[in-house]
Amino acid sequence: MIRWFYSCLMWLAQPLLKRKLLRRSQQEPGYAQHLPERFGHYDQAVPAHAGPTVWLHAVSLGETRAAAVLIAALRAQWPQMRLLLTHGTATGRAEGLKLLAAGDLQAWQPWDTPGAVQRFLSHFRPQIGILMETEVWPNLIWACQQQAIPLTLVNARLSDKSLQQAQRLAWLARPAFAALTAVWAQTQADAQRLQSLGARVVGVMGNLKFDATPNPAQVAQGRAWRLQGKQAVMLLASSREGEEQALLDILKRFWPLAQNQQAQKAIDSVANKVQWLIVPRHPQRFDAVAALMASEGFVVQRRSTWSAAGPSQVAGQPTIWLGDSLGEMALYYGLADVALLGGSFEPLGGQNLIEAAACGCPVVMGPHTFNFAQAAEQALVAGAAQRAVNLAQAVDLACELPLSNSRWQEARESALRFAQSHQGAAQRLAEALRQFLVEFPTENRVSS
Repeated sequence: MIRWFYSCLMWLAQPLLKRKLLRRSQQEPGYAQHLPERFGHYDQAVPAHAGPTVWLHAVSLGETRAAAVLIAALRAQWPQMRLLLTHGTATGRAEGLKLLAAGDLQAWQPWDTPGAVQRFLSHFRPQIGILMETEVWPNLIWACQQQAIPLTLVNARLSDKSLQQAQRLAWLARPAFAALTAVWAQTQADAQRLQSLGARVVGVMGNLKFDATPNPAQVAQGRAWRLQGKQAVMLLASSREGEEQALLDILKRFWPLAQNQQAQKAIDSVANKVQWLIVPRHPQRFDAVAALMASEGFVVQRRSTWSAAGPSQVAGQPTIWLGDSLGEMALYYGLADVALLGGSFEPLGGQNLIEAAACGCPVVMGPHTFNFAQAAEQALVAGAAQRAVNLAQAVDLACELPLSNSRWQEARESALRFAQSHQGAAQRLAEALRQFLVEFPTENRVSS
């Protein structure tokens, strides 16, 4: 009865989902592509294949990048496997295209109605399902259980906040978590929270994101552009709504937008001796953030308008660079001296700081890092990051660090050591999945 009620709600929500996707497609055209797949209707044929079809779901860009190293390890374990890669966001699907080999398949995750899920499984006939991080959908899990398809959750994480939300919906969440065939958690704390919801946690493997290697060409390009400028570069990385306005309010104290007697004093201040770069987390907000900066009186230089020589620094003018491109975070981290961690200055849980560390970019983070709690604490202990109580203090800490070249170099080296010392989760997971499938062979797992 409970699942029936949930299924009715998901069925009734389908028109709202379609409307939302079409609205998002006005800024990100990828959301309008292959729209029937969201509801379990497919144009692509699925030819016969000698090896197993391994289905991996990576909802968004970050999960897809983390999945890349796991996919490589899985291919080494099963050379004959065919990959079925599914996503929920346009950025994730675009990134996933880079991971496909000949014969592989890609599709949208089906909306969690019984009909869409059944059509998805019948069409693609996967022999095993691998969900990344937090993707727990009741009807999808139930259908896999009914068809004896082993469905696993890897690189699994669950924050205290998410646990509390799941406990409020325990009537729905507990049966879903309990029906997963196996779960591999990032940390022991994640494992305990997942087990409290009934999940079968069979191992703690670490975080796959440590194994993702930043694009070396992008890092090198960013550093080359940094060396051309005289000012240190401060990056607000993966910023969320509200954080850009808060930063602009702080900067306006140092960059007066009207000529007055304090102008020269402001230009000579420490905060004005750095170049600010803002990279919003969501691409659909690029234009809105650019308009916000312009409305506050700042000159905006967008990445999409930079020449091959890179951005320019204009002395005495309140200029901010805007990172309005996709897939170039390694470039921005290479360009920056210090990064402020977006999503951590509002109660949003913070974004991933591991990529910044892997690029050798020290991080200053705010008080809200519950999405990556253990990685944040480990970075603090390793000297790869500092924590500020609010954005104003973070600006002060970030601007002070490059003033001491020895402190800044030490922070960079600490960041690199931190990222490298936690690698290996991909190989551990691939081996665990291989051993696991001895008990759950991959042949003939889906009925016709």
